[in-house]
Amino acid sequence: MSEPPPHPHDPAPPESLLSWDALRLALDTPWRVRLEMRRLLSWPMTRLIFALAGVPWGRGWRFYGVPILQKHRRSTLLIGDDLSLRSIPHSNALGPNHPVILSTRRAGARLIIGRGFGMTGGTICAEESITIGDHVWVGANCVITDTDFHPLDLEARLARPLDGTTAPVVIEDGVFIGMHSLVLKGVTIGARSVIGAGSVVTHDIPPGVVAAGNPARVIRPLDTVPVSRL
Repeated sequence: MSEPPPHPHDPAPPESLLSWDALRLALDTPWRVRLEMRRLLSWPMTRLIFALAGVPWGRGWRFYGVPILQKHRRSTLLIGDDLSLRSIPHSNALGPNHPVILSTRRAGARLIIGRGFGMTGGTICAEESITIGDHVWVGANCVITDTDFHPLDLEARLARPLDGTTAPVVIEDGVFIGMHSLVLKGVTIGARSVIGAGSVVTHDIPPGVVAAGNPARVIRPLDTVPVSRL
């Protein structure tokens, strides 16, 4: 039997642990064996946390470490199939600073995430509305929030410290957000756009572009990718 050709970059863990691909990964990258063990061990606690919060469990979900879930009982948190969250430092070479945090902080808040979502560390915090489309990837240690958290005016901040301004956030299908980026309230990021690492997104980004900086600005159009690849 001839040996299969090498794969310099594996797109995903093998579906079966009893396969040539699984054996090759174990021999070439032994840390992945430990990672997969951590994934299996974190499953029961993660399943319990989502069940207690009343969040429906999706198909094909993968958790590397246990995320932090903070869901207001009178809020909505829905996530599509094929979710992948990495919450422990050795789950990604970029090293998440803390577990993934998914938070809906107020009654009526909505956090809706489509299928194929992936995130390493970082936080998504909704006080009003955050909507994320299909096949959105979020790099290590990003923050996506629809609120200022605290009022800007001193008197208001002292009187109502948690009454910051909010505005909905929309991240459309196929967006990739680079590590250590910050997406602020009232922003829409158009489909398939790429946000460069370390960016602060304060205004809308159109579809199909590369944007970066503080504040993030469009750098160039992005070459289109066939829909069948998403």
